[in-house]
Amino acid sequence: MRRISRTLITAAVVAGVIAGTAGWASGNSQEAVTGAPAGTAAWRAAGLPDPERMDPAEVARFFAGLSPVRQRELARRHPTVVGNLDGAPLELRYEANARSTHGEFDGARVLAHDPRGRGQVALVYGDLARAEHVAVIVPGSDVDADRVRPLADMATELRRATGGRTAVVAWAGYTTPVGVGLDAATGRLAEAGADRLTRFTDGLAAVGAAEPSVFCHSYGSVVCGLAAHRLKAKDLVVFGSPGMRAENVSELGTSARVWAAKDPTDWIDRVPNVEFAGLGHGADPTDPAFGARRIPAGDAAGHGGYFAPGTASLRAFAAIAEGDVR
Repeated sequence: MRRISRTLITAAVVAGVIAGTAGWASGNSQEAVTGAPAGTAAWRAAGLPDPERMDPAEVARFFAGLSPVRQRELARRHPTVVGNLDGAPLELRYEANARSTHGEFDGARVLAHDPRGRGQVALVYGDLARAEHVAVIVPGSDVDADRVRPLADMATELRRATGGRTAVVAWAGYTTPVGVGLDAATGRLAEAGADRLTRFTDGLAAVGAAEPSVFCHSYGSVVCGLAAHRLKAKDLVVFGSPGMRAENVSELGTSARVWAAKDPTDWIDRVPNVEFAGLGHGADPTDPAFGARRIPAGDAAGHGGYFAPGTASLRAFAAIAEGDVR
């Protein structure tokens, strides 16, 4: 009877959140963009291997078997495919995306750009091919190709905090929730995002980039939690997290070090850490019982202030990215 009561209370709390507490009723339902890149039909019609039948390692082997002239020819003829193929040579992807984006994203090299839906993009700051350390930042709600500036700012601040030694990827590579409605309270978009993030890190490994530290903000930490057991990463860092769809670090099934931060002014702290009937994302990763390494964040400001210059959280993030902490 006591267990039933707890379940009913949990259901009521989650329903209250969705109904409007903490602002969780302002989102619009989104359809996840998945599958092969735009332009794949023309690529297939040209007799080229189906992108959906190749993993990133196979993509890397395919391009390794082509001459440089043939590689550049494919980038010219099929820029939206080549520019989004995880495992393709980095410089070739940059070249292809420069053609398809026409310099739309200043100050970064474009590693991926999918124009479908609200648009997805991966922006690179630094030399991804040669950097000893790589960081990937996974955003939460309201980020897409047209609204990537907050994510890009996080990436540039992290790179600056490492003295420019770490290559940082601002990875807006999945369909994020809009607002904080039902999409943000369920794992549907995160499941699709986890597949895309896993393929992305597989692609980094396929081209010989350093194993990344992955920084996951807000709903992005749900994506990272679902991807964790498959993700090629040396660190998983979650901040402003509503939960990772796991009750503890062990349930994530990862060999990566898991870190968590939450500042005392972050509104995410008002969201119940429960999971019931598909709603909510489970335990708070900053709870000592979860087992993550705690990152100081007392001077961060609100839900989006973890990368603010001079904060303890940014200093800790930089140290993690550079491998300076054990």
